[in-house]
Amino acid sequence: MSATAISRRAALGWLACGLAAASGVGCTQGGALVGQSAPEFSLADLRGNAVRLANLKGRVVFVNVWATWCEPCRQEMPSMQALYATLAGPDFEMLAVNSDQSERSVVERFVQTYGLTFPVLPDPDLQVAGRYRVTGYPETFVIDRNGMIVAHEIGPRHWDAPDSLAAFRGLIERGRWAGL
Repeated sequence: MSATAISRRAALGWLACGLAAASGVGCTQGGALVGQSAPEFSLADLRGNAVRLANLKGRVVFVNVWATWCEPCRQEMPSMQALYATLAGPDFEMLAVNSDQSERSVVERFVQTYGLTFPVLPDPDLQVAGRYRVTGYPETFVIDRNGMIVAHEIGPRHWDAPDSLAAFRGLIERGRWAGL
């Protein structure tokens, strides 16, 4: 799929998600990849360090695909930072895959403005969006210690809410995802 096609699909998905959120309905949970091995990817973070998903096997991994221009993405960033601050360590990693096709400095300013400390991986070629069949922003994939996708959430979430923290702790401690 071309970058243009992915961008169009993402824009339509974001619009639908935004309209649903504005109406109070919220966005639906996806699932096309749930129960499958997470597609491999390797990207460099904003400091130039290579991050390869395969190297994180044995950890619970939170992969969020987002863009700086996406208002729902902006809304969920503080809760993602709070989740990361609570769970970051040898059992949990968060990867924020940025799909902006603009200057890298835009992403760097965004990260600084929001005080984000989790790894942000620029992906202007939309490698991850294509492999994970992303249809809008934000989309989040929760990957268990064995590299299997156990959840696919479409739209913004309050990642630091008690039910969310309990779901992640259950996956980390007992290997079971209770859902959100």
